[in-house]
Amino acid sequence: MEKSASLKPVRFGPFEADLRAGELRKHGVKLKLVGQPFEVLAMLLERPGQLVTREELRARLWPTDTFVDFDHGLNAAVNKLRDALSDSAEKPTHVETLPRRGYRFISAVDLPDSLGLKPAVPEVSASHESAVVIAASPSQIPLRHRHRPVFVTALVLVVSAVVFGFDLGGVRHRLVGKPSVVPRIQSIAVLPLQNLSKDPEQEYFVDGMTDELITNLAQISALRVISRTSAMRYKGTKKSLPEIARELHVDAVVEGTVMRASDRVRISAQLIEASTDHHLWAASYDRDLRNVLSMQEEVTRAIASEVRVKLTAQEQARLANMHPINPEAYELFLKGRYYWYKLNPEALQKATGYYHQALEKDPAYAPAYAGLADAYNLLAFFTVFPPREVMPKAKAAAVKALELDDNLAEAHVSLGWAGFTYDLDWPGAGKHLERAVVLNPAYPLAHSYYSLYLSALGRSEEGFTEAKRALDLDPVSPAIVHYLAVQLYLARRFDEAIEQCGKAQELDPSFAPAHGTLGHVYAAKGMYREALAEYEKFATLSGGSPLSTAFVAYAHARLGQRSQAFGVLDQLRAASKQRYVPALSFAIVYVGLGEKEQAFLWLQKAYDERTNSLAYLKVQATWDPLRPEPRFADLVRRMGLPQ
Repeated sequence: MEKSASLKPVRFGPFEADLRAGELRKHGVKLKLVGQPFEVLAMLLERPGQLVTREELRARLWPTDTFVDFDHGLNAAVNKLRDALSDSAEKPTHVETLPRRGYRFISAVDLPDSLGLKPAVPEVSASHESAVVIAASPSQIPLRHRHRPVFVTALVLVVSAVVFGFDLGGVRHRLVGKPSVVPRIQSIAVLPLQNLSKDPEQEYFVDGMTDELITNLAQISALRVISRTSAMRYKGTKKSLPEIARELHVDAVVEGTVMRASDRVRISAQLIEASTDHHLWAASYDRDLRNVLSMQEEVTRAIASEVRVKLTAQEQARLANMHPINPEAYELFLKGRYYWYKLNPEALQKATGYYHQALEKDPAYAPAYAGLADAYNLLAFFTVFPPREVMPKAKAAAVKALELDDNLAEAHVSLGWAGFTYDLDWPGAGKHLERAVVLNPAYPLAHSYYSLYLSALGRSEEGFTEAKRALDLDPVSPAIVHYLAVQLYLARRFDEAIEQCGKAQELDPSFAPAHGTLGHVYAAKGMYREALAEYEKFATLSGGSPLSTAFVAYAHARLGQRSQAFGVLDQLRAASKQRYVPALSFAIVYVGLGEKEQAFLWLQKAYDERTNSLAYLKVQATWDPLRPEPRFADLVRRMGLPQ
C-alpha cells in the first residue's frame, strides 16, 4: 500500500484536512477547497511551523514550461486557501507570508503518526502571536504523546524560556500588558510593481502606476522616498529586500502587482520592514481606470497610516484633490512619460507626440503640459533642435500647466531651467526653482537643476548642498550621481570630481555625460591624454553629438595635434549642413587651438543662439584662456552673471 493511503486526517483548530481524500472539513462540514489550493495546504501541513519556499511549491505544483504564470497562480491559490480558512494576509492565524520567500503554517497542528513526522516547533514570527506557542497547555498535546510528560514539560520550558527571555514577537510585552515596539519608519522605497496582465505592451502602464505611487508618497514631508530612477534599477532584480534596503538606505519597501483588464485596474501592494523582511501591511484595490488616481491616494494614505506618519493639512488636501480623469488622455500621458524616461533624442520626440495626443483628448490636463515642457527642454539640451525653435514651446507649455495647477513642481522646474539657460533671467529662474523644491522637496530633478543654477552663479557651496539632497533621494541614479560630480568640477574640486565620476561610471559604464565631465576635469588638471580618452568615450556613447565631438578636437589641440583638431572642425562644418550644430561647438575647438578671435566670434554666436551650456561660462574651466580678456568680462556681464 502506498504511504498516502494510510494517512489519517490532520487537525488544527476547528479544521480537519484529509490528505488522502483531498478534503478539508470544518466542524465536520466539508469545505470547497480542491486542486492547487488544497495541494498548497497539504505541503504546508507536511512541515508545520517551517518555511515552504515558493520554489518548492512551484516544483511540486506547476510544470516548468508554465513558470511564467507561476506567481499569479500561486497567489491565487493561497488567496483561495485563506478564504476557506477565514484567514487574512494582514493578521494570519494559519498561513503566514514570508515576502519573496514563501509561506509557513503557524497554527498548532495535531499530526498523525502515519505522516512519519514529529510536531515541529514553528519558527517564531515577530508579527504574529499565533506562531509562538504550540504546547502551552496539556489539552493542546495529542493524547498519544501524553505518556512522555518529561519531554513535553521540557519542551514547554524551553519554548517559554526562549519566547519570554528574548521577547520573541513581543509576546512578553503582550502578555504582561506592555505595548509592542512599532518599527520607526522614516524612509521608503517603492520597488517596480509587477505586470500581471500577461501583456508586455502594458509595461508603460505598470511603470506609470509605480511612478504615481512614488510621487504620492513623496508628497509626505515626514518620509524620505527614493526616487523613481533609483527604484527602477531594481526591476526584475534577484536581490533580497534587506540587500536592496541597505543599498538605498531605507527602513521599508513597498512592493506589489498591477493587473489591467480593459478599463479595470487592480493594484495589490504590501509594506515590508526592510531590515527584518517583516510583513507589516498588505491590501488590494480594484477601480475603474477613471478613478485610478483616487485609488493611488488610498494606497498612499494606508501606507502613511501604517508607518505612523501624520499628514499635514496641506498634504491631506493635496492627496484629496484626486479627481476622475479622462482614461484615454491618462494612458497617452503615461506613454509619453514612459518614453521621456528613456532620455534619448528619439524617445523624447515620441514623448512629445504622446503628450500632444493626451492634450487633444483633455486640453485641461496639466501634467501633460508639464511633461511636454520637460521634453522640449531636453530636446534643446541634446541639441536635437536649435534652442530658439523649442525653448519657447517649452516655456509656453510650462506656463499653461501652471495656469491649470500652480502647484506642479515639474512645471516650475521647467520654467526655472528655461529661465537661466535660455532667457538668462536669473532672478526669475531662481524663484521658480526655489518654489519647486518647496512644493516637492522629494523631487530630485528640482534639487539637481537648482544646484546647477547656483553653481553657474558661482554659489558653489549652496549648489553642492542641493546636489547632495538630490543624491539622498536618488542614490543609485547615474545622472544624479553625475550632477554631484559636475558641482565638484565647477567648484574646482577636481580630485573629488574624479572620484565622483568614477561612482557614476560604476553605476552605468555607458552613461555618456560622466565620461564628458571626467574629460573636463582631466583637461582642467592639464592631463590632456587622459582627457582625450574620456572625450572619445563621450563622443562614442552619445552617438557623435556635436559638443562631444568638439571636445575631442579640443583635447587634440591642447596636445599639440592641430591637424587632428582641424580635421574635426571640418567634420563639424559638414555636419552643420545636415543638422543643428551649436555655435558653442566651434568656440570649444578654437579655444583649444588658442585662436582667441575665432573663439570670441563663435561665443557671440552661441550667445545669440542661447545655447544652454553657455550658462556655465563664468565658472567652467574650459574658458580659462579667455578670462583675462575684457571681452570675456563683457560677455559675462551681458549674460546677467555677477562678475
